[in-house]
Amino acid sequence: MIYKDKNQLQEGYTKIIELDGNDVRILDENKLKSKLIDDLIYTAVFSPDQTVQEAACWLIRRTGVALGIVSASIQSVYEAMGHGELKGFTVPAINLRGITYDAAQAVFRAMMKGQAGPVIFEIARSEIGYTSQKPLEYTCAVTAAAIKTGYRGPIFLQGDHFQINAKKFSADAAKETQAVKNLIWEAIEAGFYNIDIDTSTLVDLAKTSIKDQQKTNYSLAAELTTMIRDLEPDGITISVGGEIGEVGGKNSTVEELQAFMEGYLEELKKSGESLKGISKISVQTGTTHGGVPLADGSIAKVKIDFAVLEKLSALARSQYGLAGAVQHGASTLPDEAFHNFPAMGTAEIHLATGFQNIIYDSPNFPGDLKGKIYEYLKKEMKDEWKEKDTEEQFIYKTRKKGFGPFKPDMWNLPAETRNKLGAELEKQFSFLFEKLKVTSTQEVINKYVSSIDVPIELPAALKG
Repeated sequence: MIYKDKNQLQEGYTKIIELDGNDVRILDENKLKSKLIDDLIYTAVFSPDQTVQEAACWLIRRTGVALGIVSASIQSVYEAMGHGELKGFTVPAINLRGITYDAAQAVFRAMMKGQAGPVIFEIARSEIGYTSQKPLEYTCAVTAAAIKTGYRGPIFLQGDHFQINAKKFSADAAKETQAVKNLIWEAIEAGFYNIDIDTSTLVDLAKTSIKDQQKTNYSLAAELTTMIRDLEPDGITISVGGEIGEVGGKNSTVEELQAFMEGYLEELKKSGESLKGISKISVQTGTTHGGVPLADGSIAKVKIDFAVLEKLSALARSQYGLAGAVQHGASTLPDEAFHNFPAMGTAEIHLATGFQNIIYDSPNFPGDLKGKIYEYLKKEMKDEWKEKDTEEQFIYKTRKKGFGPFKPDMWNLPAETRNKLGAELEKQFSFLFEKLKVTSTQEVINKYVSSIDVPIELPAALKG
């Protein structure tokens, strides 16, 4: 059910939850989980009334807090990894592009089943656009999923690839930088206490020295870090990530990592304050986002350079106290590759397209809806169809852009269909958690992560 106005909303939650100032008290947890939370998240996502949307979002977030579900920073975990106190696992960072409420429930079920500790939910700047999921909506969908499944504890929300577009930066540097700053502000307001800055698009390999190649990258990364430190809530140190090599480009080197870090730390010192820097560094090891589709739509095998990953992770820890290196573009790797990441000391791995593929390629995904989406892509995205690409390659590259326009269709699939898709996703999440060795790491969260409740203002629709 989607609540149409504030009166209907209030009638819906009466006797299930109640407002207590700026807090929420749970009166009937069974009814909350069985019906109300579904109505609240569908209202937060689809209500045509913005004030009702805002009220539903507030109720979801504060209800989460009442149950011990609190947005948190992974900073303390990464500091412990950087000091050698924690090792042996790689943190999965999961991008949910579609049916986010159901997909996030699958993540939480897999986490609870495997007693997994640190798992990140993230969304990239580009994904926010083409999936029509602003940071606050993403926060609400993940929080609602935690409530629905009975998960308790911190949730790690991350801005992935908050990226400077090189072409737009070249045309108007100030405007493009401000766009990323605005997004950072919006994300922090929504409870994203983990932000990956990506200014690696500005690395200029035409320059002679490696430090000069990295200069715009590290200077702007330091500027954005300073802004994040100004905005972070009291008691929370936001985990910030940097990047030295654009995914899909040439493989990163030790010299590039050193040049970036030296320049970045020098720039941070210019602020005159003792600011915490990044907690991890994203590198390029041979992958591409989404994989490389072949003519028949299948994915080419990728040769990932694990030696580079191991070397850069070790250097990041020993020389700079970082958690290690971050691997992007990995979800389409063969299953037998994933055990290598914890073995090589990889701090974090970003996973997205593989889950999208499970949804689209599932026998449980309605064929008529898939056909409608593909026809839409061929019509509306035809400018992205490269002459050398087959139809299968074009569809594979662009179908991620079907999640936004067809969000209502996907969210409103029959419950049985969504449950089957969720079960397929859960199976893959459980597999990955095991291979990345985050199963049985719940104690890591209990020991290192403090849950800090950041107050949010009561919306107008709930006042009085």
